[in-house]
Amino acid sequence: MPRFAANLSTLYPEHAFLDRAEAAARDGFAAVECQFPYEHGIERFRERLDATRLSLVLLNAPAGDWPRGERGFAAVPGREAEFRRSVEQGMDACERLGSPRLHLLAGCRAQGFDAAAHAAWQATYLANLEWAARRAEGRGLTLLIEPLNPRDVPGYFLSRQDHAHAIVAAVGAAHLQVQMDLYHCALVEGDLAAQLARWLPGGRVGHLQIAGVPARQEPDRGEVDFGGLFERIDALGWAGWVGCEYRPRAGTSEGLVWRERLGAQRQR
Repeated sequence: MPRFAANLSTLYPEHAFLDRAEAAARDGFAAVECQFPYEHGIERFRERLDATRLSLVLLNAPAGDWPRGERGFAAVPGREAEFRRSVEQGMDACERLGSPRLHLLAGCRAQGFDAAAHAAWQATYLANLEWAARRAEGRGLTLLIEPLNPRDVPGYFLSRQDHAHAIVAAVGAAHLQVQMDLYHCALVEGDLAAQLARWLPGGRVGHLQIAGVPARQEPDRGEVDFGGLFERIDALGWAGWVGCEYRPRAGTSEGLVWRERLGAQRQR
């Protein structure tokens, strides 16, 4: 079975954010990830991680006004200064919290997006990521970009694995990689076994995430055979973490029976 990390932004909503690390440790997780720890206090969060001996393996750089629909700035022309501030803030948080990975969100397009606008966004994306890669060089930090599905995040600039890998190849920095969320990938591209076989061996995937499809609940519910996919992930030699970024149907701890259930299926 892969190594699972609990996403503290989506799991354990029955607890206050700073109490979720303790809950994850009680449930046997050795690592956690989160989206935006900033408003909760970086030092207070660091204390909770230290107390539970949990490793933080991923967080997001600040991404703008989330309630109003902003999803980052990396590809948005005219917002380069905000992007650079978010990268600096995110890298500082990674260093203080011990996270080796930082996700940089691309941003959402307005309606009526044409070919000229796409070219401008693409050029901005490349330039910003090249700048961020230079800033992260030598700091032991991997920067990530993640395709998101248009149903959940309408207008998001990056939705396909091939686009993400082309961007990473164009920037050409070993510490810029793709965050492959199998939930988003299933909704946009399907055939997850083939997608994993295509992209994992290339060395450009820096992190995996999972959730049940289509409701983004526990991975043992829905259309995807995650038991079989876990076998495929192991067979492909994946040694990294797999982030559990789903929305529990009820209590998080009770819902974690999927780990034993899918593990037992593999032994049959």
